[in-house]
Amino acid sequence: MMNQNQNNSAFMQDEDLLYTILADLKRTVREYTTATTESACPTVRQMFTQLTDDTLRMQGELYNLMSQLNMYSTSSQALRQDLDKQLKDAQNTQQQTRQFVQQKTSSMNQNMGMNQNMGMNQSMEMANTPSKQQEQHNPPYM
Repeated sequence: MMNQNQNNSAFMQDEDLLYTILADLKRTVREYTTATTESACPTVRQMFTQLTDDTLRMQGELYNLMSQLNMYSTSSQALRQDLDKQLKDAQNTQQQTRQFVQQKTSSMNQNMGMNQNMGMNQSMEMANTPSKQQEQHNPPYM
């Protein structure tokens, strides 16, 4: 009887431990994803992308193990048409975001070019316009 109780408690401890690890892997993926999106350095961004991929693989393996051991129940299956709609919506949003960023980037580049040209024009006008001091000492010719 005592042996059976030890096995049951060990099984629950293992299940609790696996749930904790699974939850930690999910959290870690979120943190790595955030770090990836906030990385300015391509090398750091690539490192976090690789860490995210590796952690997702581990999470998937642990999930499959827990599912096989009936330790993890999934929600009901989604309809293919619902998944297709979600995918299409996400792709449309991504495309609109790309277009928006490209539009704003090109607009900013044009404005920066115009501002630089305006600055040069103002500098040239100032160089060609006599100062108040010059006007006082050199009266205009009539």
